[in-house]
Amino acid sequence: MNKKLDMDAPLGADGQPAEQVEDGSKPPLSPDADGEEAGLQVEIHDHGAGAGAGAGFVPPEGGWGWVVVLAATWCNGSIFGIQNSFGILHSMLLEEYSDREDSTLQFKVAWVGSLAMGMIFLCSPVVSMFTDHFGCRKTAVSGAVVAFIGLLSTSFAKNLILRYFTYGILFGCGSSFAFQPSLVILGHYFRHRLGLANGVVTAAASLFTIGLPILLDKAIGPLGLSRTFQILSLFMLVQALLALTYKPLLPAGGGMGPPGMGPRPTESQTQAAGSTNKWSKAMARVRKYFNLRVFRILTYRVWAFGVATAVLGYFVPYIHLIDFVKEKFADNEKHWVLLVCIGASSGVGRLAFGKIGDLIPGLRKIYMQVVSFIVLGLMSILIPQCSTFVALAVVCVFLGLCDGCFLTMMAPIAFELVGPMQASQAIGYLLGLMAIPMTAGPPIAGLLRSALGNYTVAFSLAGVPPMIGGMVLFFVPLIHDRLQRGRAPAEETSTTSHMLPAASPAGEPKSCINGDLLPGYTDVETHI
Repeated sequence: MNKKLDMDAPLGADGQPAEQVEDGSKPPLSPDADGEEAGLQVEIHDHGAGAGAGAGFVPPEGGWGWVVVLAATWCNGSIFGIQNSFGILHSMLLEEYSDREDSTLQFKVAWVGSLAMGMIFLCSPVVSMFTDHFGCRKTAVSGAVVAFIGLLSTSFAKNLILRYFTYGILFGCGSSFAFQPSLVILGHYFRHRLGLANGVVTAAASLFTIGLPILLDKAIGPLGLSRTFQILSLFMLVQALLALTYKPLLPAGGGMGPPGMGPRPTESQTQAAGSTNKWSKAMARVRKYFNLRVFRILTYRVWAFGVATAVLGYFVPYIHLIDFVKEKFADNEKHWVLLVCIGASSGVGRLAFGKIGDLIPGLRKIYMQVVSFIVLGLMSILIPQCSTFVALAVVCVFLGLCDGCFLTMMAPIAFELVGPMQASQAIGYLLGLMAIPMTAGPPIAGLLRSALGNYTVAFSLAGVPPMIGGMVLFFVPLIHDRLQRGRAPAEETSTTSHMLPAASPAGEPKSCINGDLLPGYTDVETHI
């Protein structure tokens, strides 16, 4: 059955599209809302999903979706497998430039991998905009092609500065544009099985982190650095082809949420033509794509600050661990085993802690991130204290478990803090905030190694930011409870307050507490 979906719904005061009320009519625009151009109607199909007239989009829960899951698995595995194995590439780069008399070589080489990881996160808010506007398939294919060009050109580059651009910028940005749509597209095919689909992608992608260090050390590494980058570029070329399977079932920008919260098809609705100029239209679209409402939520701001602080030392072991082992355990040639331990335990941690997190109600699950950051910091401090290779392997197992716990809990906590319809942008902004400290950590550790002659101080200091970040996150549930207690008496002043929320004075920004930002919630609707 064919339906009409109004793509240019009127925007509220904050630039968000105003949700329709239950009877299908649209709420009146607020006085300061700008008019929009005539609405663009897009014809969509239900694909036999069984959605009746007026019902929300229903994904197929399988079918071609499992092919998409396979493609998303390859994307996640190849991108983060290469990034998490950069310790081996870092060691190969140091050997290639070892003839230079440069006391800061560790610092300079570390920037190659750090820039790539930083760009993956820094581009996240922009990738969200591109995905909304162009769709998952075009964004992912373009990103994979850019990442392929970045790795291939890195194989021909001999200058370290040039590799900052080819590997750090091109490969990093391309990876970001390829990675984020691989998560969004799953929501087009799964709703009730979305947790299972994400679990399959996450667990299977961990196999790349386990296998790539072995492949790099035993098979590809002996061929030389240039040939290594050429072979790794093939992973991105395959990803570009697999991304063609991202057949969208929702229109670009259609969004995805829990049942009944997606875009509501309506019967041949059009939006009245407005008399605004092009500038106001452009600003309305900018506000739509760059929605900063999540930063009005105090608990989200504290959580984002704590996570951004913690990741300053987060990526240090992935880059410098191999060189540390070569210095301290020179007779041991199985240094790649440590990266395998991190990858394997991270995969186990994602599955196990994801299940545990489902059993913890509400915002209390943030304490799992608190524990993971504190333990991760302690393990980083213990790395230079390990006197045997076996002890170091045990430390790496705990590092992987903490990594799995932190990553698995990110999306559920975002949903608890800002609500389902704001979670995507909340995660995007969080990843963007993580970019700068995550990029700066490894080069700082390399600079300390070059200045002091060993990694003891570098790894010890790398463990401090995660512990500080964990302590900051500890206060998020406490702040939330205090805000809820302060809000309760005001809600109990009258019976009607439960049904008709009081409107804020004109021009005064509306304060937001957890749960206020319900799906489709806009300033326009507060007056209905």
